[in-house]
Amino acid sequence: MRTQVAIIGAGPSGLLLGQLLHKAGIDAVIIERQSPDYVLGRIRAGVLEQVSIDLLDEAGVGTRMHKEGLVHGGFELLFKGQRHRIDMNELTGGKNVMVYGQTEVTRDLMDARQAAGLPTIYEASQVSVQDFDGKHPVVRFEKNGVSHELQCDFIAGCDGFHGVCRASVPESAITNYEKIYPFGWLGVLADVPPVSHELIYANTERGFALCSMRSETRSRYYLQCPLSDKVEQWSDDAFWTELKNRLDPEAREKLITGPSIEKSIAPLRSFVAEPMRFGQLFLAGDAAHIVPPTGAKGLNLAASDVKYLASAFMEFYAEKSTAGIDSYSERCLRRVWKAERFSWWFTSLMHQFPQAGGFGQKVQEAELDYLIHSRAASQSLAENYVGLPL
Repeated sequence: MRTQVAIIGAGPSGLLLGQLLHKAGIDAVIIERQSPDYVLGRIRAGVLEQVSIDLLDEAGVGTRMHKEGLVHGGFELLFKGQRHRIDMNELTGGKNVMVYGQTEVTRDLMDARQAAGLPTIYEASQVSVQDFDGKHPVVRFEKNGVSHELQCDFIAGCDGFHGVCRASVPESAITNYEKIYPFGWLGVLADVPPVSHELIYANTERGFALCSMRSETRSRYYLQCPLSDKVEQWSDDAFWTELKNRLDPEAREKLITGPSIEKSIAPLRSFVAEPMRFGQLFLAGDAAHIVPPTGAKGLNLAASDVKYLASAFMEFYAEKSTAGIDSYSERCLRRVWKAERFSWWFTSLMHQFPQAGGFGQKVQEAELDYLIHSRAASQSLAENYVGLPL
């Protein structure tokens, strides 16, 4: 087997890259170790920056997103029992974000790829990437007990934090930067109307809370919890009771509860691997970086990686130029570290840290007070939230 670009991973970054390359007439094969149902079953974030929206339109998969997605021009910060709105649209000169679940993005990309008859190999085992430090990289895998070899010009590692691509890079060639946070997010998905038409980020003495949504009838709520907590410890009633304790009186009154359809605890971490290119192997998305979900940057960073990488491959095949390929890692990392900074800052601002005590809570409240009363501070928050330009 041979292709121009071998893409490892059929999550949103791998599928988006495949779709953009297809539009440009570049052959790509996607290899995924899980089944399509497993990939679609991953519950992830759903706030899209304009860069991501534009890319999905460019890929030809934006129709359902524009029909069903919820455009948000602001969000609210809750602290000391009161909510304060950050008007992103006004502060950024008309920019918004869109709430559209990552599961739906993945489904749209899967459907488009299948409709075009493009090759995606699911449930591939024993996947390995080899010879990417030379001119003839190879991907080897097994499917239904049969061994296969895929020869290619380039390998795109879109296979996530635990994938094979970054793990295949020699330790001496890569530097990892990581911060582990001392808490997790307990998340609940429920078919109930959202408590508010925009997101609410809450800083309370009991811990952080987030009121989010996937649609006008499906809500996603989060609570900061200790890493030692187990999902089994949290009944639905216990979750709703604690969420109410972290909300303001108006939100508490409006909150509609119901049975959870998904419940999980996710640890929070910041992670970056440098560089993001190793010969003919390129890392993108979670394979190269992780951000805490507070700033909603994970999927959007993956999309910007894909934009840079797709453009680099198009330039190579159309113009025989390696300029985009050679600058890929540097361009991505400039944007990655800005998003890492913002996600770290927002996480540090909104959560309870065990060692900070009452002093830490008072400092957070002072900074939040400054944020809402300083246009410059509010504008900085809004600009980072809607997404910095490419």
